[in-house]
Amino acid sequence: MFGDRLKLARKKARYSLRALSEALDNEVTAQAIGKYERGEMMPSSGVLMHMARILGVTLDFLLSDQVEELEGLEFRKLSGTRAKERAGVEAEVIDHLQRYLAIEEILDLESSAWRAPRLGNRFLGQEGDGEILAQNLRREWKLGIDPIPNMTSLLEDRGIKVLVIALPGRVSGLTCLVRRPGHDTLVPAIVVNEHVTLERRRLTLAHELAHRLIDESSPVDQEKACHVFAGAFLVPREHLVQEIGERRKALGYRELIQLKRMYRISGAALLVRLKQVGVIDGSTLTYAFQTYARRWRSDEPEPLEGADDRGKRENPQRFERLCFRALAEGLVSPGKTSELLRQPLAVIEKGIKGPAAGDAHRGQ
Repeated sequence: MFGDRLKLARKKARYSLRALSEALDNEVTAQAIGKYERGEMMPSSGVLMHMARILGVTLDFLLSDQVEELEGLEFRKLSGTRAKERAGVEAEVIDHLQRYLAIEEILDLESSAWRAPRLGNRFLGQEGDGEILAQNLRREWKLGIDPIPNMTSLLEDRGIKVLVIALPGRVSGLTCLVRRPGHDTLVPAIVVNEHVTLERRRLTLAHELAHRLIDESSPVDQEKACHVFAGAFLVPREHLVQEIGERRKALGYRELIQLKRMYRISGAALLVRLKQVGVIDGSTLTYAFQTYARRWRSDEPEPLEGADDRGKRENPQRFERLCFRALAEGLVSPGKTSELLRQPLAVIEKGIKGPAAGDAHRGQ
């Protein structure tokens, strides 16, 4: 496991074996580093700390045994990216998941197991079956037909680890399964790009959820089926028709904006969903994208987040909550909490004592 992590960190930092040896002031040879990566040797503690510093990773990243490997890490949208970017994404995901699983272990919590719905590994005969899959999942999870206020919280409550991190610009999100040493159960994780709009992050979460549910042997275009599922899961047909009517020949801008805010999805996705359920026809959809909605695919109309707020709403909260729980119960120190959350110690102290303590200190 250490060798794999070292190799991943080296690729992320864009070092060859020889270049890393030189960066280490030739403290170890390229051949020795190769043996570390193949598991044939282990470095001394001094070399280990030096390598971590040069590679810009923590010792925990290199040595932790919380994550054995990431299975099925979907790089379908990263096919054109460089190895460094791919390694960087994988390293970032592993780092976040190791800290998440570590705090669960400290609290003696079994990692919320992914209890796949009875409709898990669903075989789809056509892309449109994504609609039925969404209806069935809402029924399984007892969600009714109302809009989902917080997709992140919903998925966390169902045992899915949700990470909001920086991804390459054209990548909205990806999904994987986490294999842990000594555990048979795989933990699902969905990663979304903190730089995209909240509307797009919510759609991505639903889209990646579909990838966890659809049987890979299904003779369908998986991406299209996941798109159908995401629209149907976030905007149930029955609820949408109640709000806007069975058939419409024209739509007003303000009405659409209110609907996109109700369902918390993008304006473009809302228009596509209206066509999908038959409320509008193809000509009405085409007219919309040629007129008032012509820029909606690239510029979100009246976004739910401001540009300075990007990635801060509907954020995962369970990991942070567990860290502060462990701190309050004396199971971890403020320093360890700072390390787990990657936040300054002053922020941690304020988080446990409250803002009043910080204000009182400044007044002295």
